[in-house]
Parts: sequence; structure tokens; C-alpha cells
Amino acid sequence: MIRLTRRQDYLAANSGRRAPMPGFVLLVRDRADGDPAMRIGITVSGKVGNAVIRNRMKRRFRALARELLPQAGMAGADHVLIGRQGGIERPFAELKAELAKALARVKR
Repeated sequence: MIRLTRRQDYLAANSGRRAPMPGFVLLVRDRADGDPAMRIGITVSGKVGNAVIRNRMKRRFRALARELLPQAGMAGADHVLIGRQGGIERPFAELKAELAKALARVKR
């Protein structure tokens, strides 16, 4: 998996498929460039909490992505996870189940 680093990639992902969940919003956009690599971007707004909370949330999202995206992600697509206010209190198992459900929803 490759990390998204440019702002324009995040903005382009916003035009893709969207799967809102209680702890996060998943955006997936097929790049259609022939490259099968999956790219991941994670963003957590300052509205969610202070830097400690935002960084903890990003670490949890990275762990989720490492576990689920290789099997359930879409090849050749950009995946963006946007943290929501209630995401930090949710148990890891619930977040994992929600991400699996969101990935299945955007594949349809």
C-alpha cells in the first residue's frame, strides 16, 4: 500500500464512492490508470480532538488498513479514511467490522 501525500489526491478521492460509518467515512475512487496498487490516505480534523487524540485515531486507522485493505480493498483505487468525532471511543473490533462493511458497500 502506498500513502497519499498530495492534497489533489485527497480532493479527487472526494468525487469517488462514499461509505459513512459511525466512526469514520470511507472514500474510494478508482484511479483508472492501469496501476493495480492500492493507495491509502488518512485524515482526522481538529474538530475531533487535540493532537494526542487525532494521532491515536490515525494509528488505529493505519492498523485497520494494514489488516483489511490487502484482502478487501479495491485494486487500483485510492482509499481515504476520514475520522469522525465518535471514532476514538469505539472498540477496535467494531471499527474493523465497520471498515469491512464499508469496503463491501463501495465494491458493489
